[in-house]
Amino acid sequence: MKIYTKTGDKGETSLVYGQRVPKNDVRVEAYGTCDEANSQIGLALSYVQNTHFDGKEEWQTIFHKIQTWLFHVGAELATPKGKKVGWTVEEEHINEMENQIDKWEKQLEPLKNFILPGGHSSGASLHVARTIVRRAERNTTMIGDANPLVLSFLNRLSDFLFVAARYINYHMGEKESILHQDQK
Repeated sequence: MKIYTKTGDKGETSLVYGQRVPKNDVRVEAYGTCDEANSQIGLALSYVQNTHFDGKEEWQTIFHKIQTWLFHVGAELATPKGKKVGWTVEEEHINEMENQIDKWEKQLEPLKNFILPGGHSSGASLHVARTIVRRAERNTTMIGDANPLVLSFLNRLSDFLFVAARYINYHMGEKESILHQDQK
């Protein structure tokens, strides 16, 4: 398969099943933003590639799933209404994220204040990924016929990434930066 096709050279692209749409179509914006989030997650994972911490194998396994599921979200968003989706988002994906959030949160100090994004480069990158997922969620709301599970998945994924950032910062020995509202 060639990487370049030249079919998008005039500002259009194809949805699943070949329907041509402008590259600024809301569906393209939504699945493109998911792709951006996936790439940012990949960057975050690269920062811990040569590190060692308790739970690293589980960390890598769940993130492999997350990145795969983001392709499922993209497939859902790139499939026109009334057409069969090849890779679907499932309720079990959301449940697995919730279970992992609960497991990681047991290892973390309960939040009493807002925290500022940052910390270890992996944690900071996951905070960026979280904000990109929030944008994907906002874009998805503009698709009138989007699968409601996609919205739930994206909402939960942003929660997952927030906790994952806290988790990796904890394991990398980074102290969380607390928001102090009175600082000017």
